[in-house]
Amino acid sequence: MRIGILGAGGMADALGTQWAGAGHEIMISGRDAAATAARAARMAGGVRAGSWAEAAAFGEVVVVAVREAGLVDVLTACGGALRGQPLVDVTNAADPSAYDPARSPALLIGGLSGGHVVKAFNLCHVDVWRMTPPVFGGRPLAVPLCGDDRAALAAARTLVSDLGCTPLDGGGLARVTQLEATAAFMIGLWFGGADAQAVLPPLHRSGAHGVRPGA
Repeated sequence: MRIGILGAGGMADALGTQWAGAGHEIMISGRDAAATAARAARMAGGVRAGSWAEAAAFGEVVVVAVREAGLVDVLTACGGALRGQPLVDVTNAADPSAYDPARSPALLIGGLSGGHVVKAFNLCHVDVWRMTPPVFGGRPLAVPLCGDDRAALAAARTLVSDLGCTPLDGGGLARVTQLEATAAFMIGLWFGGADAQAVLPPLHRSGAHGVRPGA
């Protein structure tokens, strides 16, 4: 699969390196062409560097991994290349304590690009995505996905599985703000030094399964 990554920071490096190792073709992009090229050269697997528009046009799936403040400029620079494309949004609010569901990054990306957004990979620190694979207590990390488009979700599931993780159905884009708010809440706990994973009980202690609340 050809994966264009909008971004050349830690998330682009960690995820792009893993996916290149799984046999995917990767192109990263950033504001500084020289720094982006240098980053690509340090990544294993023949990762390429390009402009925002080049990475958008290159990818069969495009991963959005830029800071919230730069989203509008980056998506504008991509022009119409993202329209109708599967997009995987890994971003979080710049200040988790001030997350506003009325300013959802995922919904902004979908609205500006015309692409099919899947929210994923936003619940973990970048160093988790450098693990090969991310396994804790003998269990592979589970990655929830929120999206509406079947093809985009299928591509996202492949990307999750290729990291050695387990994709989870998190519902449609109507639930994306819940996933983003979960990240904001948990990041606040981690910043405070709390073991956020200890908040939830194991599955066998979590009540009846198989029926959504309110169904």
